[in-house]
Amino acid sequence: MADSSFDIVSKVEWQEVDNAINQTSREIATRFDFKNVGAEIKRTGEKIEMKANGEERVRAILDVLQTKFVKRGLSLKALDAAEPHLSGKEYKIFADIKEGITTEDAKKVAKIIRDEGPKGVKAQVQGDELRVTSKSRDDLQAVQNLLKGKDLEFALQYVNYR
Repeated sequence: MADSSFDIVSKVEWQEVDNAINQTSREIATRFDFKNVGAEIKRTGEKIEMKANGEERVRAILDVLQTKFVKRGLSLKALDAAEPHLSGKEYKIFADIKEGITTEDAKKVAKIIRDEGPKGVKAQVQGDELRVTSKSRDDLQAVQNLLKGKDLEFALQYVNYR
């Protein structure tokens, strides 16, 4: 019998990101505490720009965006927001969307699997993803549960389960 496998990736559903941004934009357009503060949010590429005329208002925009991320099933670990900074007369926050597993992060995950995972499970780095193989599907599920229990600084998804 052939080995079973799955891939560990760190991907973002861009349509869901756009939906979260659009919902945030609609909410700040209608909420009373955002009236006359120049509140705005937009996405350009993999960056999200939030701006308002006060530091606390731009932080509130970020809070609303994070709430929408959670409601849409997106991981907050994919959202890397910087501190607010003054640009002219308004405050801005730039947030990056992190996607893909770096080689160092993949090596960390592979080491966790090697050290703490079941025997006979192999992890192999393939570009920006990690292939995990084993003869037993139960061992693969044990690896998934092990990684879900770890507090990693990036979001993980499990795809191509065979």
